[in-house]
Amino acid sequence: MVNEIVNGVFYVGVDDRQTRLFENLWPLPSGVSYNSYIIKDCKNVLVDTVEHAYGEEFFGKVREVLGDSPVDYLVINHMEPDHSSSITELKRRYPDVKIIGNAKTLAMLDGFYAISDNVVEVKDGESLSVGENTLTFHLTPMVHWPETQMTYIPEKKLLFSGDAFGTFGALGGKVVDEDVDMSQYWDEMYRYYSNIVGKYGMPVEKAIAKVGGFPIEYICSTHGPVWKKHIPEVVEVYSRMSRYEGECGVVVVYGSMYGHTAGMARTIAGALAEAGIKNVVLHDVSDSDMSFILRDIFKYRGLIIGAPTYSGDIFPKVESLLAQITLRGVKDRVFGCFGSFSWAGVAVKRLTAFAEHMKWGVTGTPVEMKQGGTGADIPSACKALALSVAEALNSKQ
Repeated sequence: MVNEIVNGVFYVGVDDRQTRLFENLWPLPSGVSYNSYIIKDCKNVLVDTVEHAYGEEFFGKVREVLGDSPVDYLVINHMEPDHSSSITELKRRYPDVKIIGNAKTLAMLDGFYAISDNVVEVKDGESLSVGENTLTFHLTPMVHWPETQMTYIPEKKLLFSGDAFGTFGALGGKVVDEDVDMSQYWDEMYRYYSNIVGKYGMPVEKAIAKVGGFPIEYICSTHGPVWKKHIPEVVEVYSRMSRYEGECGVVVVYGSMYGHTAGMARTIAGALAEAGIKNVVLHDVSDSDMSFILRDIFKYRGLIIGAPTYSGDIFPKVESLLAQITLRGVKDRVFGCFGSFSWAGVAVKRLTAFAEHMKWGVTGTPVEMKQGGTGADIPSACKALALSVAEALNSKQ
């Protein structure tokens, strides 16, 4: 069944519950949607396509809306293959379709699919009348690819936002947020943003500012629900994440081989709760998937990382986490660290150097346990570290 979002605008996207890892990296426990839309007017406009594995379902929906009428235009807001890989088949079925994109989009269209005919290049702010509706095109580079753009229909107060405002999670029939159980999507929005878009905070912030003055009643993203009821909350979440502004809470992440560092992590988490921090999340890097750890690091302002020394360096899975955080350029975290070693302490040195590289600084006194901690009051030192982080967080509220 095809969903009509507003008069003349139809959802023709698909759900993917088969793919295990998005981008072959990030788990999809609730699946993902690939969203595409049709504007039915004097000229029929398709906005983006879907992952080609779902082409038959997709083209069946297109035909359900248009019947024997042609697709006159395809607007490409984003060239990533999960949104563009059905274009070759679209051209086969609708050979006269005109493809609209900016200069970088059209170069990628040629590069990915060797398509260079019947293309229409648009520049920032240009518009196209298709009958009762006008499409205006707004370039939003690096959200999160260089060619990304958004398309706005002023008559409908409707924004096709590309991957911006997207989220993991399949839709299951209903597509507009007011008709959907939203409980799964908020955390999945954090996870989607932190894993896919997280490096590009400044371009996202610029894009939000660029379209922020438009009257908008619908946001049609390429992943997740169509936003109507929750537009203010969605924009606020994305805006806050683009500025790396976490909520009051602490993520305690640790690696542990024999349980010593894990015990320190539990002591720190308990002390944070005793200090009045309501949101305390504990992650073992050997158990929690990286995507969920990154989600929570983006969500909360406090971060405490612990690791044992391993082969004269830091525990490898913690090293991988540090690389992912660095890649995303996460800003302004209240940071503490701890670790353990048997004969040569390196992990805490690596963690403090990491914090300085991120320009966070280190809150409190790092705790480092030698062997089993005999003769040292490690629990008290862990509690003191937790208290320092809690006080720093409260002072920033």
